[in-house]
Amino acid sequence: MMNPKETALVLIEYQNDFTSPGGKLHDAVKGVMGATGMLENTVELVRQAREAGVLIVWVPITFAADYREMSPEPYGILKGVYDGKTFQKNTWGAEMVASLLPDAKDIVVEGKRGLCGFATTNLDFILRSRRIRHVAIGGFLTNCCVESTMRTAYELGYDVVTLTDCCATVSDAAQQAAIEHDFPMFSHPMTSKQLLSGLKVPALA
Repeated sequence: MMNPKETALVLIEYQNDFTSPGGKLHDAVKGVMGATGMLENTVELVRQAREAGVLIVWVPITFAADYREMSPEPYGILKGVYDGKTFQKNTWGAEMVASLLPDAKDIVVEGKRGLCGFATTNLDFILRSRRIRHVAIGGFLTNCCVESTMRTAYELGYDVVTLTDCCATVSDAAQQAAIEHDFPMFSHPMTSKQLLSGLKVPALA
């Protein structure tokens, strides 16, 4: 069982470039999104988790129009971001999807410029200052930013949950490989319903 007051949902890159038709990366992830129902699952999870008193933490990624936060010669996944001109500040693509706009009590973490949600942000400080012990992670991409954030949370000593029905990536094969082989090494993989059923406020002594 997890005390909701000691639990945070860390939700990565629920931004239009991924989530919404017309987003620059939406076509790449829409197949897995549809197969898992991850967007709808996350909407319901956030609603119920808020009611239970769980801290909701959003971790978007944004870049200046000239991508000066990147190295001069990006490679790998970040080269794809650069070449596609995705997640540019002050654009529709970088905005949060309309169905998951942050609430006034939520926290939106600034400064993510790479894969791990902790690396260039104050996420660890925020969680520790709120005395968070349990971190449940969802978002994009399952085998990239979700996995990177999961690994760091594990190393930092949090009790980590990965939300198998609240994440998506570019193929079913990549999705299943991450969930079946990588997630169990660094987290407790579970569905959003399993997480909600495990939330319980301890009885007073």
